Amino acid sequence: MSHDYQKIAAQILEAVGGRDNLQQAAHCITRLRLSLKDESRVDQEALRQVDLIKGQFSHGGVFQIVIGSGDVDRVYQPLIELAALQRATVAEVKASGDQKQGRLQQLVKVFSDVFMPILPAIIVAGLLMGLNNLLGAKGMFIDGKSLLDAYPGLDGVWG
Repeated sequence: MSHDYQKIAAQILEAVGGRDNLQQAAHCITRLRLSLKDESRVDQEALRQVDLIKGQFSHGGVFQIVIGSGDVDRVYQPLIELAALQRATVAEVKASGDQKQGRLQQLVKVFSDVFMPILPAIIVAGLLMGLNNLLGAKGMFIDGKSLLDAYPGLDGVWG
């Protein structure tokens, strides 16, 4: 099925509040990512009526329109031409969205950016500490003894 990508891009641009409301635009594999001046100007119902659009949402100051792989890049090019915008990267659009967040949201994002990469290590360390506590708990499995006391050979395995 052939689509009129120019028409779809024009409908999207109108539904998001026109070219004066659009600051930056980028796309990933399936979504248009837009930095808007005022998200309250978005006509959600008009977007739902546009051919190819599967959904839309706002996250972290970036308005995202789900189109799907293959079609998103065909809509993106006429969209930036109609809006007279330069191509932007997803990172640039995210950075623009970050600036729109309140101080508390920015603080939460900083902590999230710091702790997300080390979260798996924290989880594994907690599980290992729990296992160590189970093996060393007196009376948990055997009266008056821990598993390490009852089976001294395990001591060499764990340490």
